[in-house]
Amino acid sequence: MDSLFLQKGVLVWLFLFSLRFICGTTAQGTVFIDGKIAIGRIDKHFICATLDWWPPEKCDYGTCAWDHSSFLNLDLNNIIFLNAIKAFSPLKIRLGGTLQDKVIYQTEDHKQPCVSFVRNTTEMFGFTPGCLPLSRWDELNAFFNKSGASIIFGLNALYGRLVHPDGLSVGAWDPSNAESLIRYTVKKGYDIHGWELGNELSGSGVGTRVAADQYASDTIALDKIVQDAYKNSETKPLVLAPGGFFDEGWFREVVNKAGASFDVATHHIYNLGPGRDEHLLEKILDPSYLDGEADTFNKLQNILKTSGSSVVAWVGEAGGAYNSGRNHVTNAFAFSFWYLDQLGMSAAYDTKTYCRQTLIGGNYGLLNTTTFVPNPDYYSALLWHRLMGRNVLATSFSGTKKIRAYAHCAKQSQGITLLLINLDGNTTIHARVDFNGTMLHRRKHRRHHNHRKVQSNCLEVAK
Repeated sequence: MDSLFLQKGVLVWLFLFSLRFICGTTAQGTVFIDGKIAIGRIDKHFICATLDWWPPEKCDYGTCAWDHSSFLNLDLNNIIFLNAIKAFSPLKIRLGGTLQDKVIYQTEDHKQPCVSFVRNTTEMFGFTPGCLPLSRWDELNAFFNKSGASIIFGLNALYGRLVHPDGLSVGAWDPSNAESLIRYTVKKGYDIHGWELGNELSGSGVGTRVAADQYASDTIALDKIVQDAYKNSETKPLVLAPGGFFDEGWFREVVNKAGASFDVATHHIYNLGPGRDEHLLEKILDPSYLDGEADTFNKLQNILKTSGSSVVAWVGEAGGAYNSGRNHVTNAFAFSFWYLDQLGMSAAYDTKTYCRQTLIGGNYGLLNTTTFVPNPDYYSALLWHRLMGRNVLATSFSGTKKIRAYAHCAKQSQGITLLLINLDGNTTIHARVDFNGTMLHRRKHRRHHNHRKVQSNCLEVAK
């Protein structure tokens, strides 16, 4: 039986996540929840996942984990895939990734040849430039409309630039090809939630980089195109930038110079290192290691708070371990300890949306790459989506450092959802809950993941 915390007038949903029960020691601790004021407010639809460009020939450490999971060749008729997306109603999907800055968009006049990516180890990222056919864009949008997905599209931000040998991309962005796709999309009436400029060009970049001053100018140019293309539309999509790894000085300069021209600052997270690392599981279960990412969330939050702009933060891509993850780790049950902790931590720093790399593809997909059957993290994402409301509550745990605690106002009630993550496979924790200074009744529980319904009014002063 899970712990059930009861007090008259209080409803608490318990979302418990732990290693399988192993006979061992027991310990006690207290969860402290401040239900008076929100420390963050996530988007109504916080959960997001990505689809990538990688072709089947993408391999890491001798393993080719992508198969036909690129949105260029993905089976859009697979009913499991369709239903997996529809379960979120809607699921935000970010289309992009490493190869997006090597993509040409087919135009209606067909002046641009439309060729596929070809493996070439002499090329940046190991592939020649590829093309998005308009026919495939039409098919994708028909599927997104059917599934109810909310789409963020990553644009090629290197078009027209020259990449220097030192890795710096120089010159202004040529927006002509991107503008043709945007205007075609508007003409066809396709619903796009946001347009994002570039992939991992911030700071020192991955493969190449763009200086912050130049990137700010390019972001302003994209915003002008979006404003003009959608001038007769009832709603306008978001403009997102930069879709890269956090660099404090670089991000601050872009926000200060272009903050009036974009809506969302997106950053990427692969804090566990390369997928070949044999110590991934130890990192996932190490609270000190997990705490390391809080510095990024905190610094970005401070930049946005002091900027005077309305820009908000998203995690635009997060796979934990780069180079496609690690089979039997980043697509297995154990990875939910990292994933759920990331969701809880990011929300506590007022991150509005969190995009998991990937929905399908690589060794870190929410869905199996070949069968489309959900991996364990899919269910973690779905539970979060159904239980965790928008208002984030200050939450802490006094006792072992192996317990991670996060609380939100409940999504479909006046109560609270409490997420408890036990990183210790040998210790059963008997946890008490202190809500607004009042200790709630405790019952013992075995350590496994589940949720229970219990009655509360959450944030009556902050709704």
